[in-house]
Amino acid sequence: FIAGDLYEQEYIKKATIEYINNLFKEIPNTKIFITPGNHDPNIKNSFYQQFKWNENVHIFTNKIERIECDGVDIYGYGFNDFQMERPKQDIEIKDKNKINIFITHSSLDGEKEYIKYNPFATSELKKLDFDYVALGHIHKKSYNDYKNQNVVYPGSTVSLGFDELGERGIIEGEISEQKELKLKFIPVKEKTFEEKEIDISLLNAEEDLIEKIREENLEENKFYKIILTGKRNFDFDESKILDILNIQNIIKIRNQTQIKYDIEETAKQISLKGLFAKQILDQTNQANDEEKQKLLEAFEIGMDILNKR
Repeated sequence: FIAGDLYEQEYIKKATIEYINNLFKEIPNTKIFITPGNHDPNIKNSFYQQFKWNENVHIFTNKIERIECDGVDIYGYGFNDFQMERPKQDIEIKDKNKINIFITHSSLDGEKEYIKYNPFATSELKKLDFDYVALGHIHKKSYNDYKNQNVVYPGSTVSLGFDELGERGIIEGEISEQKELKLKFIPVKEKTFEEKEIDISLLNAEEDLIEKIREENLEENKFYKIILTGKRNFDFDESKILDILNIQNIIKIRNQTQIKYDIEETAKQISLKGLFAKQILDQTNQANDEEKQKLLEAFEIGMDILNKR
């Protein structure tokens, strides 16, 4: 089951589709079911319509369809545009004596902004009484979050960035004739994205920070974002640190350290520093997180200047 977003409609090349289809040809006795998603919708100029797929591949349209197999019925539908609301057709199991599986691309238990992505509630899917529901759309895996879970996201097979942390892979499932479901997550051996926090509170110089990062046990098969935390005792430039380190699998360094001055205590002083701190503090109370960070950085620079007077 491939529950959508197999490729990006805007960027996909025919050579890539041919490569994928040739892989499908290598497993002719395996039936492959694809429900197009919002990134690869089944539109007129898509390869779902313009390419001749191998005989073992079935591509669902936006109409609910039931495919009868030996002892199993596969129900499914996919996107026919980059956004799609739920079809108005009812989904109803025809033969409850068979194993019944539902596959689609869907935002599950989403907020209002997800209404254009074929939304479902978990409670709705459970009432439909399928033995297994294979979903696409969410890039984070969900298959054993609660007991007897049969509404499943495998997540993306490969990380696309630091918003997709941790191992990636596929779900292998088995349903017995007694409708007992067994699921197993199989990692894909590709590089993953990880975040690693380093507290620099006890460090006093840029050289100490560089040495501290180099001492970290970094795995070769991972891309890292280093997040610096704690109260800093010195100034540094993240991009300069990254260049000096020259460690290929460290992609980003983010400074989330605290400023070295206590703005609230400083604001209580009856002095130029106190007035400056109070003005900055009043602005931070009305700012968003990004603006607040810039204001605190400005406060720190201003305090450095005032301390040198």
